[in-house]
Amino acid sequence: MKDVVLLEKSELTAGSTWHAAGLTTYFHPGINLKKIHYASIKLYEKLEEETGQVVGFHQPGSIRIATTPVRVDEFKYQMTRTGWHATEQYIIEPEKIQEMFPLLNMNKILAGLYNPGDGHIDPYSLTMALAAGARKYGALLKYPAPVTSLIPRSDGTWDVETPQGSMRANRIVNAAGFWAREVGKMVGLEHPLIPVQHQYVVTSTIPEVKALKRELPVLRDLEGSYYLRQERDGLLFGPYESQEKMKVQDSWVTNGVPPGFGKELFESDLDRIMEHVEAAMEMVPVLKKADIINIVNGPITYSPDILPMVGPHQGVRNYWVAIGFGYGIIHAGGVGKYLSDWILHGEPPFDLIELDPNRYGKWTTTQYTEAKARESYGFNNIVGYPKEERFAGRPTQRVSGLYKILESKCSMGFHAGWEQPHWFYKPGQDTRYRPSFRRTNWFEPVGSEYKQVMQSVGVIDLSPFGKFNIKGQDSVRLLDHLFANVIPKVGFTNISHMLTPKGRVYAELTVSHQTPGEFLLITGSGSELHDLRWIEEEAVNGGYDVEIKNITDELGVLGIAGPHARKVLQKLTSEDLSDDVFKFLQTKSLKVSNIPVTAIRISYTGELGWELYHRREDSVALYDIIMNAGQEEGIDNFGTYAMNALRLEKAFRAWGSEMNCDTNPLEAGLDYFIKLNKPADFIGKQALKQIKAKGLKRRLVCLTLATDDVDPEGNESIWYDGKVVGNTTSGSYSYSVQKSLAFAYVPVELSKVGQQVEVELLGTNYPATVIQEPLVLTEPARNRLRKKNGKDKI
Repeated sequence: MKDVVLLEKSELTAGSTWHAAGLTTYFHPGINLKKIHYASIKLYEKLEEETGQVVGFHQPGSIRIATTPVRVDEFKYQMTRTGWHATEQYIIEPEKIQEMFPLLNMNKILAGLYNPGDGHIDPYSLTMALAAGARKYGALLKYPAPVTSLIPRSDGTWDVETPQGSMRANRIVNAAGFWAREVGKMVGLEHPLIPVQHQYVVTSTIPEVKALKRELPVLRDLEGSYYLRQERDGLLFGPYESQEKMKVQDSWVTNGVPPGFGKELFESDLDRIMEHVEAAMEMVPVLKKADIINIVNGPITYSPDILPMVGPHQGVRNYWVAIGFGYGIIHAGGVGKYLSDWILHGEPPFDLIELDPNRYGKWTTTQYTEAKARESYGFNNIVGYPKEERFAGRPTQRVSGLYKILESKCSMGFHAGWEQPHWFYKPGQDTRYRPSFRRTNWFEPVGSEYKQVMQSVGVIDLSPFGKFNIKGQDSVRLLDHLFANVIPKVGFTNISHMLTPKGRVYAELTVSHQTPGEFLLITGSGSELHDLRWIEEEAVNGGYDVEIKNITDELGVLGIAGPHARKVLQKLTSEDLSDDVFKFLQTKSLKVSNIPVTAIRISYTGELGWELYHRREDSVALYDIIMNAGQEEGIDNFGTYAMNALRLEKAFRAWGSEMNCDTNPLEAGLDYFIKLNKPADFIGKQALKQIKAKGLKRRLVCLTLATDDVDPEGNESIWYDGKVVGNTTSGSYSYSVQKSLAFAYVPVELSKVGQQVEVELLGTNYPATVIQEPLVLTEPARNRLRKKNGKDKI
């Protein structure tokens, strides 16, 4: 695509780029963000050759320093998550660290995490080289050309106005750095971004640095919370101070960015970062004698969770964003490629839902954004545990009706603004948030909740689900085009997948056909606006006559599950809930003790159960009625951790783990839901036919593994014959067979039942076996067998 125009407000590098420290690293604790870092570094390595511009790229490698045993665990955790990626990464011993960085005080150092090829680049030279390359291939760069207004047209195109005149654009990409909020307001959006002040310190020449034969690797002292690198013959170091001490430029949020701000800095404040300066002096003693020649204090834009927002925006046609970059230099190259691939091919090249701009919504207030940005900045170098929770800015206004009743009884998790119970505690149990790489204080309580659902009856708050109502004369035709499954009959529900044109799994939803042509669609909390955007875009582009309503915040959802679920509910309704009358996957409108609900006979636990959709204001009354009715049966609460263990035993896949835009539904074992022979030419159908004809290279399998006190989480390396051959996607402890359980992708030749492989957890390879799935039959499957074979055969 050659007809690309860049409109720059003042001059290239103005804003946060010109004063950046320019760090580049292959490391990222996430999974697919490693690919963004990788693509950036590979681009920067060849820029000089491609454009003729010197970029000042230094690649001495980098070392993250562990000075506590829990940091060493974190490094081992990160190693298994990197093993199946192209990134080179090693844990190195203190002797090796000292050899590579001889100026270190080695007293406290236990280990290092080393990435060869890491380093730093000159941001100004990098920008100029990228600009030269863009011009070489036909792009037009205009500056100064501030955009004064953005006017959407009915055909989805835009009129972009500047003081020099206006132009028509098929799509616009907001990549405006700390001006991104102002640009967002032009199209009626409030992007949750906030400028924070970040300081780094540059020293004059240090004789010991000058005497070195080769450049020092970049150092990241995680307990000291700073980075440090060589700058000519001196050192440069930048701390991330705590959330209490760090400074947010909040006047820019209330009054806007000062119009002329471009290449200015804030006043430096050494006192604010003094404890980090002292930590750096202790770790690198030559700093004590060094002279400071410069303290740079400039604005960096933060999103609430420190990750950028990249991609098309829900609710505004052909408006894309690449904003909120706390680490703009290392993300720039990879994100540029990611976005252009998506624009050109109509789908993302790989899954990056964690960067989806639609992960925020109306609940993301300025107060929330500020509290979160403070926390994210201060937590830059804290230990990254699995199942991590961060508590600033919570709860948001988006709480379910049950929040007040449940908050003192359970550990809540944050899901797209909602609070949802992860696990419940009983009197005398340890109720603290205790994250760990090993089994921790929730392990036993979750086991009790598991038992509760398997043996009796449990209730779970599922209100965070995304919920859409779709109706209109083309509703059936639209859904038939969007989904790979058939459209359920009126009064029934099914599980359906939206695929991308290349046949990858964009989303999984349950589709309930409530009255002729009217549907209730349900998706996971994290994919609400991600899925809605895709549906709306297809409806507009195809000219379908439908009405699409997001009713997520209007409805509460209670799940009730377990062998006594029917008995409890039947006490409260005149509707016949017996197996023959209210079948599995049926949906009915009924009253539970005078409260109107839409009841769907479905449960992600795989046990007998219903999901009850109701007005949010009725949640408390409905919950109380059900809990009272179930006293005799011993009814109790359960949370999402127990639900995860239950769904894994039933071999239920989860969107975002077993399937996403990196996987096709056939390798994920979703064949049952994919109807290649249905008449409608659904999105991805032709691609899937080709994938099927070519044959699969890998398959999703279920593994059991005997571990000690650690369970798989997902994204760990699978080993066979001394090589990494695949990865886990999710995992849990199975309370029924008392072993660890995981889903994993392995090559087809290693996917047979009984195959032995190994799963790497915290530096140890545990033997694992491919099992026949599911480990535990679902309640409907057990029922069918019971009818066929008689009770004693089960």
